[in-house]
Amino acid sequence: MTGPGVATERYFEDFAVGETVEIGRHRITADEIVGFAHQYDPQPFHTDPVKARDSIYNGLIASGWQTCAIVMRVMCDAYLLRAASMGSPGMEEIRWLKPVRPDDTLIVKRTIEEARPTSKADRGLVLTRWDVYNQRDEHVMMMRGYGLFGRRGADA
Repeated sequence: MTGPGVATERYFEDFAVGETVEIGRHRITADEIVGFAHQYDPQPFHTDPVKARDSIYNGLIASGWQTCAIVMRVMCDAYLLRAASMGSPGMEEIRWLKPVRPDDTLIVKRTIEEARPTSKADRGLVLTRWDVYNQRDEHVMMMRGYGLFGRRGADA
């Protein structure tokens, strides 16, 4: 949701089906990977560079959940915090396609797949696909999910 004093710039009507745009980038460090993993996903290939070398990944990798959290942050910075966002009823799909490694730069692209009004006149449902690439243009993650957005003129 938008906060007090924050101008709403994007409503349901502003999401055009088929639109694909890069919404942001984030460079991930080894310290970020290890810190997140110790708290939320303490598997050795996320927390211990020495043990990670002996894993099937041949080195430290980020938790897939951390990649999702980074994408969420990129979404907030790019548009959600200035949108008439009403939250999300859930994700449809998440795929971790390649490991994310220290010093990777994650590039997030958003594609609007569907936008339809709901049975409530003040909101619409938007199905979005987020594709995440690293600096080598390798597709590292894909996720699809719905967001609820207020309709223009309905926030009075």
